[in-house]
Amino acid sequence: MKLKWSVVAALAVMAGAAHAQSSVTLYGAIDTGLFYQRTSAASFATGAKNLGHVYALKDAGIYSSFWGIRGTEDIGGGYKVNFRLQGVFNSGTGKLGLADTTGATAVLNQQTTIGVSGPFGSFDAGRQFTPMIYAMAETDVRAAQYFGSILSAWLGVNQAAGWGGTNTNVPVGALYDSNALVYQTPKFYGASLGLEYAPGGVPGQFQGGTRESAVLKYSNYGLNLAAVYYNGHDTNLPATASATGLDNNRFYYFGAKYTFHGLSVSASYGLGKNPSNTGHADIEMISGGIGYAFNPFFKITSGVYYLKDRNDSANHSTEYALGAEYSVSKRTLLYAQVGYVANRGTMNQTITYGEPVAPGVSTTAAMLGIRHTF
Repeated sequence: MKLKWSVVAALAVMAGAAHAQSSVTLYGAIDTGLFYQRTSAASFATGAKNLGHVYALKDAGIYSSFWGIRGTEDIGGGYKVNFRLQGVFNSGTGKLGLADTTGATAVLNQQTTIGVSGPFGSFDAGRQFTPMIYAMAETDVRAAQYFGSILSAWLGVNQAAGWGGTNTNVPVGALYDSNALVYQTPKFYGASLGLEYAPGGVPGQFQGGTRESAVLKYSNYGLNLAAVYYNGHDTNLPATASATGLDNNRFYYFGAKYTFHGLSVSASYGLGKNPSNTGHADIEMISGGIGYAFNPFFKITSGVYYLKDRNDSANHSTEYALGAEYSVSKRTLLYAQVGYVANRGTMNQTITYGEPVAPGVSTTAAMLGIRHTF
């Protein structure tokens, strides 16, 4: 009997230990603020008209509001099985985020991944942020925020290439990719490599709808460097079009940021094009930024973002952004931002995501907000 109870006790201890090796976390953020923009438009369409100023309670001054669940299980030997489910919502209306199909929304439109991590690095499968967007954020003083940053500039490239803002399947590069397989190496003397491949799943077309990318990064001694190559097939096709394997989405990016005693400077060069029809999209993106952290709680950042249509020099755009952030606690951030964009020709670069500007129209914008993470 004593032996029997000893075995039961041992099994109970082992079960408890195994349970302790797994964890599930609910997390997210709410970001909202008062927003003013001097001009506006109803859409990103090439014929959109200037509708005048807009004043609103707006979501996403820093980044989107979102919620998610992540979990990890330690399977021993330094290896872990991980999953992540994450989706965007609008804090002002409660609406869910865009899917990669026009007219659809998605509960978990950002990440739905399962993967393994260990001494070899990490491997994740499912819908997820592309490696390129992390590289861009890490080499931008404005950190790819939703208001006036390398993100809004890159979205401007996509608007110039015909993206209507109605789905997440953009014509140049990608913020998210569905059905993606992403491998991230460990850092080696500050250097790391990210590789992505997304099968298209199109019957009869091996390359139909596929994506592939490679990102080389270096981070050490206050210096961040990044080089990005992204290539996509059948990107941003109309809903009625059939995938043919057309190579129509290519993006190159080179960026650098250096931080020394609170002072940060950044610079980058990007090129987005349609390899199958460069007359449709061949756009340069150049950026520069400077920021200063006065202490761990307060910092200011600024950036300049220039876009040029290489097919028509009359189409160009320059955006200026300035922001201040103050952390009132570990999880709560107050911010103030102001921006100006000068659009020429058919360019319609926006200051912040979700607030279109009419082609060729310049505008100013400002936002005061709060962001809380949990």
